Amino acid sequence: MKVSPRPLLVLHPSRPFLDRLARAAEQRFALQILEDWEALFEGVGQAPPAAIVLVDPYLGRSNGGGPAPELYALLRSFPSATVVAALEVPPGGYRDLWTLGEWGVAEIIQMDEDTSGSALRRRLLSARGQPLRVLLSQELPFPLTGRARTILDAAVETVMTGGHPRDLAKTLSFSPSTLLRWCGRSQLPTPRRLLLWMRVLFAAALLDDPGHSVFSVGLACGYSGDQALRRALRSVVPHTPTELRRKGAFATVSQAFIEELASRRDESAEKR
Repeated sequence: MKVSPRPLLVLHPSRPFLDRLARAAEQRFALQILEDWEALFEGVGQAPPAAIVLVDPYLGRSNGGGPAPELYALLRSFPSATVVAALEVPPGGYRDLWTLGEWGVAEIIQMDEDTSGSALRRRLLSARGQPLRVLLSQELPFPLTGRARTILDAAVETVMTGGHPRDLAKTLSFSPSTLLRWCGRSQLPTPRRLLLWMRVLFAAALLDDPGHSVFSVGLACGYSGDQALRRALRSVVPHTPTELRRKGAFATVSQAFIEELASRRDESAEKR
């Protein structure tokens, strides 16, 4: 599968660090260097679900002032964003690391330790705090086989890079017919419907962000706009985007997804 570079939005003043970051991001990430918090807010609002945000959490703050309130506001406005903080931990600054974790920062890069390109790349690739991974890692009402979890994990990656069922098959080293067969054996939806679910779950996570309009959510998730998003949502849940926002979009859609998995599991048991 041809993997598209993931957008990497960066707000950081250190030129040496940015140079190392550019080398580490080669081919895997598309860097967008931003000038201030206002530009970052705008960039995150327009970014696709696969984007990663990397910031200096102290930008605009004096020594000892703690992480910037703008970062807290960003995380509250875009709770599904994957945000990485790159900093040199000041003496006694480990309380700040705890604060960043409480705010929802997905990963910490300690600039005085994570100095090599490979270390930076590992940190960026590990910053996958997307709600989908939280959903798939939680304990479900029923067990999933190891193969089912592998297929689900690959489906997340496929959707994040704009892929299709044939790409999902390739990343698992399956033929399309083998993937279809293994989805059935693993009590999962067909590959096409599975990717639809992953895309709709991404959209639901973004709908929970007050900073995203319905139109921008549709575009970010690969749809032509809000009408196409509405049709996709209606194909799996009987709700409009407005209704989902009122109910809690991600919680509602993820529960519907779990219920479909349970239904397929029951159908499989009845056939035995």
